[in-house]
Amino acid sequence: MKILQTIAEFGAHWGGITTCTYDLLSALHKQGGDVDLLTLLPKDSTDRLLGNGEEWIHALKNDSITPFAYSANFKRWLDINYSQYDILHTNGVWLYVHHATCVMARKLGKPYVITTHGMLYPDAIKRSYWKKWPLLKLCFHKDIMQADCLHATCKQEMEHIRAFGYKGPVAIIPNPMVLPTPPSAKRSLVGKKVFGFLGRLHPIKKVENLFYGLEMLKERQDECEIWIMGSGLPEYESFLKSEVKKLGLKNVKFLGFVNGQEKYEKLVQLSTLFVPSDFENFGMIVTEALSVGTPVMASLGTPWEELNKQHCGWWCDRTPENIAKVMLQVLDMSSKEIEEMGERGKAMVEENYAAMQVANKMLQLYSWLLNDGEKPSFVYEV
Repeated sequence: MKILQTIAEFGAHWGGITTCTYDLLSALHKQGGDVDLLTLLPKDSTDRLLGNGEEWIHALKNDSITPFAYSANFKRWLDINYSQYDILHTNGVWLYVHHATCVMARKLGKPYVITTHGMLYPDAIKRSYWKKWPLLKLCFHKDIMQADCLHATCKQEMEHIRAFGYKGPVAIIPNPMVLPTPPSAKRSLVGKKVFGFLGRLHPIKKVENLFYGLEMLKERQDECEIWIMGSGLPEYESFLKSEVKKLGLKNVKFLGFVNGQEKYEKLVQLSTLFVPSDFENFGMIVTEALSVGTPVMASLGTPWEELNKQHCGWWCDRTPENIAKVMLQVLDMSSKEIEEMGERGKAMVEENYAAMQVANKMLQLYSWLLNDGEKPSFVYEV
């Protein structure tokens, strides 16, 4: 069983989509899976290709043109090498790489899988709809509807896939979590509590709600501080800094882009990570924070009801009022209570989201699609 996965770009700046794809493929190889990845080199000269030069990563010169990102190099490689693969699996929708993968699979009569990465959520489809509507009509509606399986990372995403109109099998397999090297830093047991945000700075992340929530604390503001970790749209970052200044907040720090082990060194020092986004498909940062024992508050736009069920965080509406309530609750908690909440989160990640367990499920899915096993329990049919 030989698999080809494809993705439009594989640079570090692409964030969670590239990270979880690399982690999954690395775990698949450790489980004995024969999986290659075909991609284009990052166009951004400041970006770098993920990975450590693994031979299974085929990164082509990025010759993409037009908003559709047509690539002659990608097409040429597929034309030459497609026959050696049993299943094709693309990560994402809307770009030529994704369409070409689906077309090639249909041409060969081989099964193909699409991991939608949240791109069929209604809010995601609405963004730049003027570009997506003609692409849907021309090719992507057919690509999606004729897929042998769509891969969702949570039940919420599957519901949006069904609402889109797809009637085929949907596999719910979470994004993998590679458990980090234990950070050397520790959460302070005395002094200020630290609230944090980590991710791409974009208006859908609603980072400003942390400031509005902090502003409501009034006389308790001196007991805490906020760390904003990430980069993104320069105009949005400027807006956030102007809001901090306008509100007169003295305890907000912008730490810039953090990645790798540095990310975990920062996360472990937080009393709580806040994920106040309008919506997130899975939100890798949630499992990353939980993996080092940091409680998380995530908005209802994320699929993280488990935070409430496992008592390792808060899953609630991301209004400034609710954020202020969570902040106050954390300020009133003892260090021991925060540690216990964090340990429950760490156990949940190890049990349900560890990369090797996720890779096992993907291998089961591939085997089933090749008629070499029973339908897995995580595959849902209409």
